[in-house]
This record gives sequence, C-alpha cells and structure tokens, in this order.
Amino acid sequence: MCGIFGIYGHPRAAEISHLGLYSLQHRGQESAGIVTAGVGGSPRATKTMGLISEGLKVAEVSAMNGDVSIGHTRYSTAGSSTIENAQPMLARFRDGHIALAHNGNLINATELRRDLEDGGSIFTSTMDSEVLLHRIAKSSATSPEAKLADALQGVEGAYSIVVIIGDTLLAARDPRGWRPLVMGKLADCAVFASESCALDIVGATTVREIERGEIVAVDRSGTRSIHPLPASESRKCVFEYVYFARPDSSVFGESVDRARRELGRRLAKEQPATGADLVFSVPDSSNSAALGYAEESKLPFELALIRNHYVGRTFIQPTQAGRDAKVKVKYNAVKEVLRGKSVVMVDDSIVRGTTTKGLVAMVRSAGAREVHMRVSSSPITGPCYYGIDTPNREELIAANMSVDEIAGVLGVDSLGYLSLDGMLESVPSGPAGFCHACFSGDYPTPPPADPEKLRFGCGC
Repeated sequence: MCGIFGIYGHPRAAEISHLGLYSLQHRGQESAGIVTAGVGGSPRATKTMGLISEGLKVAEVSAMNGDVSIGHTRYSTAGSSTIENAQPMLARFRDGHIALAHNGNLINATELRRDLEDGGSIFTSTMDSEVLLHRIAKSSATSPEAKLADALQGVEGAYSIVVIIGDTLLAARDPRGWRPLVMGKLADCAVFASESCALDIVGATTVREIERGEIVAVDRSGTRSIHPLPASESRKCVFEYVYFARPDSSVFGESVDRARRELGRRLAKEQPATGADLVFSVPDSSNSAALGYAEESKLPFELALIRNHYVGRTFIQPTQAGRDAKVKVKYNAVKEVLRGKSVVMVDDSIVRGTTTKGLVAMVRSAGAREVHMRVSSSPITGPCYYGIDTPNREELIAANMSVDEIAGVLGVDSLGYLSLDGMLESVPSGPAGFCHACFSGDYPTPPPADPEKLRFGCGC
C-alpha cells in the first residue's frame, strides 16, 4: 500500500506535494519522494528512505521549481527496501521525460518485464511499477494520455497512478478500481490524491473519484478524460475501510469513520462480551470501530492503550523484526483504567498475531482481570496479490489455526471476529463491488501460478 499525490498549475507545486504527502504518511513509511517539472525546465526529483519529516527537507523542496508535481509514500509488499525502489520514478526518453508514482500491485509484472527485457529494456529497480515506465516510453502514440493508455493495455492487477509526461499530469485507475484515487481543485489547479484527507490539508476541495478504467489528463489546454480500458466488475478493496485509510478521509466516495463505526456496531451484535466492564481500542486505526462497539453494547469507551505517535504503523513495517521492535515502544497501557476490569479489546484485524499477542500481555500486566478480543473484520486466511503485505499463507495466523487455537496463542479469554457477511453489509454501498479475497478466497483474477515471482519487486 502506498500514498500518491499530484498537482498541476501551481507555482509552488513541490511544496504543495510535500504538504499533501504528510496526510498520506500512514499509507507508507518506508520511503518518500517528489518529482517536479514545468514548461521548458528540467524535471527535478528528491527521494528519501524513512519518513517525510526525516528526509524531505523544506528548503530542498522549496527550491524545486515547476508548476506540476507528483509525490509518493512507499510501503513495499515484497520488493527490497532500498533508495533505488523509492518513488516517484523519473526517466528520460525520446520525447522528454516521464515520472510515475504507483499504488497497487501488477500481478503479471514478471511476464511483462521479461518481454521488455527480451526487447532490450534495462531495468534499474526491482519494482513492478517500472514496467509501466518502460511501456510508456515504448509507445508510438502522440498524446500523453494515448501513451499511457498504450502502456496499460494488457496490464493485470491493481493500480492507481499519477504520471508526468512532458508538461502533462495524468491520473489513472485500473478497470476494477481496487485502490482509491480522488480528484480535487485548489483555485484553478487540479489535484489528485489517494485519500481526501490529502486534499483537505492543502486546502483543495473534492471534485470526484477517478473512475474505473479512466485516464484524466491536465495540461495548458485544460482537463480531459478518456476511458480506454473498459470497466470490469468493481472490486474495491474492503481493507481500505477496515484499516488502511484515515478515518477523516472519504475513499470510494464514502466516509471511512462512518464505515468503521458501523463495523463496530455489527461486531457488538454478532460477538457480544457478556459481563464486560469497558471497551477500548488498539489505537489508532480501530478507534472508530471500538466507538461503534461501545455505542451498540452500551459499555463505556475508555482510553486504555496510549499510542506513541512518533512510531510508525507496525503492520506496514517491511520486516517482522521491525514490527516486533516497534510494538515495544509504540504502546503503553493505562493501569488505572484496566486494573481489575473485564475488558473488550477491539482491533481492526489480526494478520500474523505477533503484535496482538504482545498487546494482550501488556494489558494483562496492567491488571486486567479478563481480556475479550474482538476484531472488526473477518479472519484473514489468504494472501493478497493486489497491494497488501500478506504474500504467504504461512504468515497468516487465521489460515493455520481455528479461532479457539488463536485465542490460546494470543492469551485472551475469548476471541470473536466479525463475519464476512457482517463486514460486507457494514461498509458503504456493500456488500457487492468489493474485493474480499484475503478473507474469502474469492479472487477476482486467477492467482499467479507461482506467487514467489511477485517477490522480484512490488512497487508498493
């Protein structure tokens, strides 16, 4: 999962991108970057490993002249964590330059890359996203949007992308619409972002979502749209509502906070905790679900776990060692709230179980009498090929254990998940139109014959 941002027509485009990326930091903390271009000038790029605040310095960004800019925050699903794999990518070709930032996963990237290499292409990264860069450069089409349309023909998988070709900014979304991408307006400038919270921080207003299979192009002549890729059946990622997106955002046209509260209310109906004294969340992504659970169950909502906000999201750390280390410094329990109480601990999901196990031990050490774990999504039982870091079934605790066995491993008195039907009926415009393959095994596309092939590099 990654965050992408783009703006056209602003004299301080790089600074606006920089600000927008701060609201997308939750979508990727491994690396970040900005590319800026303008009429008659050479494009400039800056990239850094780690957080935006750690490497993208204000003075350096302010010196990037140009009125068109794109930015990216990266969370790799399998590719190596190196500066070579940081985005946006920037390359020169016969017609000028191309820059590209990608959120998603291309499931046939291995085959596409092999074809390009057989034709003489030389790759400089291990990202699937670089396939798109080479395909754009090879296109003989005359307009930027036609070049991008050529490049996307035959590409399978999830992609929301922002691209600069020459002096044109483009935004595109795959025909199934896995990943969100919204268009906004800042005065006379066009703005694109993964989530609406990034529009809010720069003062832009939301116009609409980019449609499935659509390419939007913005240049000196204005804004235009084409639909070169016929829309397939909608497969919006339900995990955006469950975990990834910020609660103050609207994704897929609907409020994330409202969706999570409804998930929590449904969870309370399906998985009550009789005799519990209070409800608390594993902050921050499950705050809204825990509030919904508390409202429905008529139990008080308490702040029993305090999060250190200077530590990133543990699930999207690239290695298990990184996740384990950050759990130890990320949370602390409030003993005065927990001591002697029977508590309901609400989390949005359990992937590997290691983070949850450590938190349960922390809550018990703080004096909780009973710990009842409630999860506002279904058990994750399969890998995702569309942009989530679950490539192996062996890593997924729910794929290898029963609910009772998981409860034993976690050390909780009871464990309850939201049902698949309950989850899909709780999200806006559900239950149809969502991808829930990692929960149900119902994959919208044929899974790769050899999933390990994806490990050569997933862009985000």
